[in-house]
Amino acid sequence: MANRALYIYNTLSRQKELFKPIHEGAVGMYVCGPTVYGNAHLGHARPAITYDVLFRYLKHLGYKVRYVRNITDVGHLENDADSGEDKIAKKARIEKLEPMEVVQTYTLLYHSAMDRLGVLPPSIEPRASGHIIEQIEVIKKILDAGFAYISNGSVYFDVVKYNQSHHYGILSGRNLEETKEGTRNLDGQDDKHSPFDFALWKKAAPEHIMHWPSPWSEGFPGWHLECSAMSEKYLGEEFDIHGGGIDLMFPHHECELAQNTASRGKSGVRYWMHNNMITIKGQKMGKSLGNFITLEDLFSGTGNVLDQAYSPMTVRFFILQAHYRSPLDFSNEALKAAEKGYRRIMQAAKDLKNLPVSQDAAQNPDIREIIEKVYDALSDDLNTPIALSHLFDAVKIINSVKDGGLKINQSDKEALCSLFDDILTNVLGLMDEAASDGNGDLVSGLMDMIIDVRKSAKENRAWATSDRIRDSLKELGIQIKDTKEGCEWTLL
Repeated sequence: MANRALYIYNTLSRQKELFKPIHEGAVGMYVCGPTVYGNAHLGHARPAITYDVLFRYLKHLGYKVRYVRNITDVGHLENDADSGEDKIAKKARIEKLEPMEVVQTYTLLYHSAMDRLGVLPPSIEPRASGHIIEQIEVIKKILDAGFAYISNGSVYFDVVKYNQSHHYGILSGRNLEETKEGTRNLDGQDDKHSPFDFALWKKAAPEHIMHWPSPWSEGFPGWHLECSAMSEKYLGEEFDIHGGGIDLMFPHHECELAQNTASRGKSGVRYWMHNNMITIKGQKMGKSLGNFITLEDLFSGTGNVLDQAYSPMTVRFFILQAHYRSPLDFSNEALKAAEKGYRRIMQAAKDLKNLPVSQDAAQNPDIREIIEKVYDALSDDLNTPIALSHLFDAVKIINSVKDGGLKINQSDKEALCSLFDDILTNVLGLMDEAASDGNGDLVSGLMDMIIDVRKSAKENRAWATSDRIRDSLKELGIQIKDTKEGCEWTLL
């Protein structure tokens, strides 16, 4: 299906563009992964799920995809600039651990959370600390090109000089004066020629835990450098897609684009993609605001902003209900609505397998139209909320057949089964948690037992008991319905 037209919004051009990979049939894709110094939080889930769906959809269309998602484990300073303490080194100092112990601990926790969210592992997951040599080589190229300078053992990118022949700010839509407005005077910036400049290599202070030898000093690479070095190593000087959160557009991706251009003579990326943020009551999540939600909090229901626990698939469904470039506001009400929507579509997927077919039923044109609309939505810049809305149109058909109000033939049923298997499961990554956690048979067995007890109560005219069972199940989110074939149960 690689001949299906796919349009991607390119941040660089600020418009949707027809996706054409550099190499026919193959896609190179790089996404900025986490800085692993704390528990994975809700903000981590959105880019992970967004680019997981893109990864899945590209493969579904028939492309061979090399998906690289990095782990930042060195060089990311506290203020995201060029001063302050390395975030991982600070965590290691406070907890009296080796920095790589911190990295390993939180990388494993991140992987565990991603597994529960149904996020596929990338093709390659490089760490910044494992690519110091490559980063040093990129710095040498930038120095040779004349776009960097050495100052007291540190190396800085010369933004002013670069901007004389290139546009620093082309990705974020800024000019140098606008950039200056957001520049703070920080300790250690006396080494810079200009406050615009950013570190490629920092000379380590004596107390700095993580440092490596280099031609300029014993030190460590700047945060922005890692992605330029690792993307080139694994995807080449030019590749197809670079993704990340909109908060990384400036300065991180802007600096990365400048580094690429200075060291390679080209920006290196064809399509820049940025997902929007998750907010809480319109505010960006943050520990200082007291609205910081870890994924473990969500899954367990702990934390002062949560009314209940929410399953990983509910969280995934919640994120897919908004277009990746739109802001997404967290609330318990929104998560509860997502929970109901997830349960409804999973129940329909389960019912679909057992739908009766009719030999004399004519082909239903609505089903083929729904399938086309789902693909059109996903091919239109990964519009998952519209794709889901069309899948719910298919749910209406499934429920109508189940209730006896509509008939379908074998071909229609197979088309619906393919749609749900290919898109709902394999592309959107939504799985039936009851079945996948190994408890599906247990739940079904318990429900069969409860239905038998209710059946006996009805036969013995114990109407109060029968109604109490029905009402108690409804409070738990389970609806039972008496039909000609017997009693059926569904999740609300």
